[in-house]
Amino acid sequence: MPVRYDPSLEQVQPDEAETIASLTGSLRKISETTFEDYGHAVRSVHAKGHGLLKGTLRVLGHLPPTLAQGLFAHPAEYPAVLRFSTNPGDVLDDSITVPRGLAVKVIGVEGERLPGSEADATQDFVMANAPAFLAPDPKAFAGSLKLLARTTDTPQGLKKMVSTVLRGAEAVVETFGGESAMLKSMGGHPSTHILGETFWSQVPLRHGDYVAKYSVAPLSPALLALKDAKVETGGRPDALREEVKAFFREQGGEWELRVQLLTNRETMPVEDASVPWPEEESPYIAVARIIVPPQPAWDAERVREIDDGMAFSPWHGLEAHRPLGGIMRARRPAYEDSARFRGTRNGCPVHEPRQG
Repeated sequence: MPVRYDPSLEQVQPDEAETIASLTGSLRKISETTFEDYGHAVRSVHAKGHGLLKGTLRVLGHLPPTLAQGLFAHPAEYPAVLRFSTNPGDVLDDSITVPRGLAVKVIGVEGERLPGSEADATQDFVMANAPAFLAPDPKAFAGSLKLLARTTDTPQGLKKMVSTVLRGAEAVVETFGGESAMLKSMGGHPSTHILGETFWSQVPLRHGDYVAKYSVAPLSPALLALKDAKVETGGRPDALREEVKAFFREQGGEWELRVQLLTNRETMPVEDASVPWPEEESPYIAVARIIVPPQPAWDAERVREIDDGMAFSPWHGLEAHRPLGGIMRARRPAYEDSARFRGTRNGCPVHEPRQG
């Protein structure tokens, strides 16, 4: 049976405020370093975008009461914006293969809002292409970010060499039936098509009266065919962006948005973000579809409107989808600081759209 949401599911650590301040400081250092390098402020994580898409989120009908919660309480259609990215805070050549991200902004959502989001009408889902987060909690994440902040200015030639070595190591691990999140995060991710990926929220949110993790998975045949499809990145610094542009120039795509309900407090922790929730105990179930028609997936107008003009955060949304756990609590001030930095430096106020 699904576990009902209760504030006691979260356990704030005594020194968490100091840890989050350190984490936010490391992200600001990344932003300041890249702004000095580029003369343009980019996100402190997921700086490089590969596709900026507009479509529709369609909530499915006839959902059981445990799934028909919050945004998904009733069948409806909403405009949606999708941003595909890779996770470093610097803009790297695509031959440096790193984990991928997908941010979804659903527009025109009404209901009780999260703190700081009261004037808005959006619901964001921020996801990555692994079912669990690399770090279990804010303290471990802060340690990783200090290392990232120190390596942000490392020459790309060295990063390419390291990425090649790590891809080889990851291939060996996978040959023997394994997978290393650490190797992939450091540059050992396979050179595959970003549109073939499945994405996960990694950390939980409220799902109305319950608690859940979310996932977005390819559904249309053309997207499914891209799973593990190799992409040649040699001599193509923006290979992933080129592939996304070519795909949506000719056709559209469709994804499922899925929910995994928390059913076991022991095996599905809220505060340890590094633990995947067992799908044999609680499978992901579709609650909506995201439909994107053919369109320009990247151009100057969309960069101004979406890449520079919007911020994506799990704290943009409904109280019914409150982010849970230490990693999510850390994201709120860190993402707010990053958005302010970009808006101030670029002279382009970051705003929440009210219509698609």
